Amino acid sequence: MNFSKIPVKMIAATAAVICLLVYLRALSCGFVNFSDPDYVLENPLIRTLDWNMISRAFREPHAGWWMPLTWISFAVDYHFWGLNPTGYHLTNVVLHAVNTALVVLIAECLLDMAGKMVERAGLYSAALLLAGLLWGIHPLRVESVAWVVERKDVLNGLFTFSSALCYLRWVRVQESGRTSPALYMLSLGLFACSLLAKSISVVLPLMLLVLDRYPAGRWKKRRLPALVIEKLPFLALSALVTVVTIVLAGSSSLVVLISNEMFPWHERLLVSGNALLQYLRYLVWPAGITPYHIIPDPVPLLPYGIATALVMVICVFLMWNMRGRLWVGTTWLLFVIPLLPVLSFLQNGDQGYAARFTYIPAVAPCIMASALFIGLHRHLEGRPALMRRMVAVSLVLLLSGYAAMSYRLITFWDNGAAMWTRTIEHAPSSAAYWRRAMYHQSVGNNRAAVADYSAAIELVTPSWRPYLHNLYSHRGEALAADGQYLAAITDLSAAIESNPQPLYFRLRGELLKSLGRSGEAEADLLRAGDASGPLGWYF
Repeated sequence: MNFSKIPVKMIAATAAVICLLVYLRALSCGFVNFSDPDYVLENPLIRTLDWNMISRAFREPHAGWWMPLTWISFAVDYHFWGLNPTGYHLTNVVLHAVNTALVVLIAECLLDMAGKMVERAGLYSAALLLAGLLWGIHPLRVESVAWVVERKDVLNGLFTFSSALCYLRWVRVQESGRTSPALYMLSLGLFACSLLAKSISVVLPLMLLVLDRYPAGRWKKRRLPALVIEKLPFLALSALVTVVTIVLAGSSSLVVLISNEMFPWHERLLVSGNALLQYLRYLVWPAGITPYHIIPDPVPLLPYGIATALVMVICVFLMWNMRGRLWVGTTWLLFVIPLLPVLSFLQNGDQGYAARFTYIPAVAPCIMASALFIGLHRHLEGRPALMRRMVAVSLVLLLSGYAAMSYRLITFWDNGAAMWTRTIEHAPSSAAYWRRAMYHQSVGNNRAAVADYSAAIELVTPSWRPYLHNLYSHRGEALAADGQYLAAITDLSAAIESNPQPLYFRLRGELLKSLGRSGEAEADLLRAGDASGPLGWYF
């Protein structure tokens, strides 16, 4: 078969179908008790799909974030599926499959611009397919696809990749001596849509400038200031959305921005350096991927310092080599730049790094890997055919291994218990045990919940100690549900001593009343007032 005759669109469609088949397992996953309740299960915004809902999505932040297109997409899912998780997962899987096709089309543009590295040989089509599959079925993609709330990733990816593709095609038209303002405006409009889905793509203008240098080669033909001016509409959109995101996140009680007193700048640098090294390691060797990576407390200065120093060495080495091998530095920059917004310099929460953050950064390395495949094949021309076959077999085994790993990782998103068990197996922490305990409690497995709350209390770190009353109160509630009233009263008393919430008095008063201790119960119920409802997380 002559692979060079295969249309690029057919290659893209093939990659999308293969990716779709790999991720079909996600359709059997449910919701998890981490962000899914805030985004979907308990979000009143998505319960209607009308102009009022659309207006509110654009005017107001929800669950701490302003991402109107993501909220509208969830409302569409709810309109058709209610709270059946299958529909939400189906949308994620289809969007990711489409994004895989877009990566193939972007690879075609970039490899075509690269010129010297690529010949329209039979393996060119195979290289394009390889670029799409290396990215699409890589285990790092699982979190973005199999976790319902990461709709924002796949939706942002759809518009970001479409914007980049339109820009690259616009550049090709420009370099041919023609003009196509429609392609430029389409790229700009799609970029705006990407920001409305998730603000992570604010760095796209910088990435386009990098691509202008290589492989487009526009820095030699036009002055850099002219290229920057060309990006001003993109940069203006990025600046606007950055301000809106920071302001709204800072005003939300659901997004906790960590102060410099709690998290000094030198620790932010070390955590960021370690995260970059982990992203690079996962990209090359995706073993041990877990759903939640908590920043250690205290931050281990020596290992994180070594990781940061190693990243700096890698960065200097690759950028130094950029002078003679532009593709090396370009790939590195296109990997690092989209990671900048999610590093710890603007830390919210306690998560150090996450697989989902590599959704955009991994595109350039996967395309470059496919280009290197072409180069390796050309290098082996004239050598025994067995060597070329061994390369082909190795690639098939690699992709098969990725597919198998991704399939297994999807199972860890079946429910909250599976997710947090995976996390605990690799990095036990108070947060992970607390989350799994909450899941056990929600399904009535109170004894397992008590065990996990106890483990969470034992692992409390200094940063968690101010919130210890929450763990005691929740364990007390689980103990009461399990019939262990005296132990429950002890826990609630410990919680009250640290943070006398009215609801704590309500729960203890009801337990005391059931034990016939009417006087103590009456005093507690009086202190509780009209407090009612489920226990919250109190600061």
